[in-house]
Amino acid sequence: MKFRLPGRRDRAAATTVPDDAADLTPQLVKATGKGRPTPKRVEAQGRRPGPPPPPPTTRKEAYKRMREQQASRRADTRAGMARGEEQYLPARDRGPVRRLVRDVVDARRNAGSFFLGVAALVLVGYFIPDPAVQSYTVFVWFFFFLAIAVDSVFLGRRIKKKVLERFPDQPHRMKGLVWYGISRATMIRRWRFPRAEVPIGADV
Repeated sequence: MKFRLPGRRDRAAATTVPDDAADLTPQLVKATGKGRPTPKRVEAQGRRPGPPPPPPTTRKEAYKRMREQQASRRADTRAGMARGEEQYLPARDRGPVRRLVRDVVDARRNAGSFFLGVAALVLVGYFIPDPAVQSYTVFVWFFFFLAIAVDSVFLGRRIKKKVLERFPDQPHRMKGLVWYGISRATMIRRWRFPRAEVPIGADV
């Protein structure tokens, strides 16, 4: 038989925590905490933007900084336009329909792509003081324009067919889309802007 002095409690009873309190501990931590681990100092500093640059002290420095910012924005705009990103493209090149027309043109070999080369040959032929060469030059120029006209007809039909297949429920200005495709087809492939995104022969 054990005797307990008044005012003393059993150590086991004093150190025992009720199960309800133990169960509430993670809930309290979750309610009062952030609910996610604290990021490391290096990661937090990496996401934190750097300090703003000091204001310019002279008009010349302010003008120089403004030109640098404008040049940076122009470079970003040109790069975005070359990649075909919608937010950088001019209004005439925006939209999925215009992108489809560009892909149709870029996926085929177009007679108009040789326009600059043939024009250079014709120009050289005009300066040769030989009537026979000049007459042949005129015939070459005429037949080349005829080839461009025939190829443009087939290109226009293909553009109409693809646009109506992909976007049948939308109103389209077919004349504008066909002219947009033909004008792009008359440019050399590497000089097209926005640049070609599909290879020649691709199934668009």
